[in-house]
Amino acid sequence: MTGPEHAPLRIVVADDQASVREGLSLMLDLLPEVDVVGSAADGAEALELVARLRPDAILLDLRMPVLDGVETTRRLTAEHPEVAIVVLTTYADDRSILDTLRAGARSYLTKDSDRMHIVSTLHSAVAGLSVLHPQVQEALLAAARTGEPPRDDAGGGATKELPDGLTPRESEILTLIAHGLNNTEIADRLFLSRNTVKTHINRIFAKTGSRDRTAAALYARRHGLA
Repeated sequence: MTGPEHAPLRIVVADDQASVREGLSLMLDLLPEVDVVGSAADGAEALELVARLRPDAILLDLRMPVLDGVETTRRLTAEHPEVAIVVLTTYADDRSILDTLRAGARSYLTKDSDRMHIVSTLHSAVAGLSVLHPQVQEALLAAARTGEPPRDDAGGGATKELPDGLTPRESEILTLIAHGLNNTEIADRLFLSRNTVKTHINRIFAKTGSRDRTAAALYARRHGLA
């Protein structure tokens, strides 16, 4: 390859889950048009890497410790406006969609996107174009029609405080457990892999102190999640 127009995109991957972060980095770095120059486990580390490495773009998770995706996006936009921000997250209908886009993110994808879609979105973002996952588009259109912000993942119109540090996705899965769905049925309903569902359920059990699905279902009913 010759000429700057053929240089691979230099990107940073930021995600607090090591398996996701390492998997994305390896998957994208195998492509000749992408050079993963760094990876970060939280928003503060992402800011430090961008300042030091000056990538073309950052692939940014929405839910991270220290600094979440929205605040990281806001600071990246202020301090490094030349870096394209692509949010890649589990939450397609989260209330943070609008906040993240307003903070300066150019594109918003969900983690079920394949690598070629991610790469094409990165190229578009670097070129100044925006790409939104269809579910995100629908959430924004719904908000525009109703005048209300997008719903959270628990499915309600307003943000509901969840007990014991449960995330919206974990609450959603807990509700489905309480309704008697097995892992395969939950995976099919939420368009997730069975391994992802299993990981979420293990975290639910740990956070709620549940030994099994029956105990988790009782917990869900006690806390109004069923």
